[in-house]
Amino acid sequence: MNSNNPDRITFRKKPQQERSIQRVDAILSAAAALIAEKGVSGMKMTELAVVAGIPIGSVYQYFPDKAAIVRALLDRHADLIQQKVEEAFAGVKSRDHAIELVCGMIDWYYREFRGDPAYLGVWLGTDIDRDILQLNILHSNRVAGIFRESIRPFLPAESRIDLEARTQLFSHLIGASIRFAIMSDDDMALRALNEWKQVIRVTLLAEPIS
Repeated sequence: MNSNNPDRITFRKKPQQERSIQRVDAILSAAAALIAEKGVSGMKMTELAVVAGIPIGSVYQYFPDKAAIVRALLDRHADLIQQKVEEAFAGVKSRDHAIELVCGMIDWYYREFRGDPAYLGVWLGTDIDRDILQLNILHSNRVAGIFRESIRPFLPAESRIDLEARTQLFSHLIGASIRFAIMSDDDMALRALNEWKQVIRVTLLAEPIS
């Protein structure tokens, strides 16, 4: 699939009533379990229906294909992360404070998803569809925007940092570093993240070299 249209991979029928919402939750819970066990490529729609205890026709009633299910799970993870970032950066007091909040978010991010195999499976599943990959980038950019607006008042007027490019780049790199850590053993994960936080402290808001 190569349509470059993220709106394509969405609910075929958005749940409205409580029963429909419960059915969609059951589908997504079953999908998360199967993805954690087999990965996105190993998840079959027929097996998903059996595990969810829902007729296959009802699954397709809400989700036109596997990509739409992956998108819904990705949205859930992204919404949780964005909510946490908004809460964390609501009270930034200085540049140094903002950077320490970023490092704290890395620790939270790692702890939150280390024990969630479905998260890694869903992220790895973004490569099944270009539109899902684009959505992942959009989610990451939203997180970058939250940080960018929180730090902007503390930058000097003469700053030469391309703040939009810098924050988007670091947002993507932080996500990648967390996924690397989750795929590593505990010792290497913590060592790698500690090194990454040191890099962030030195470079995230450093002025460009002339």
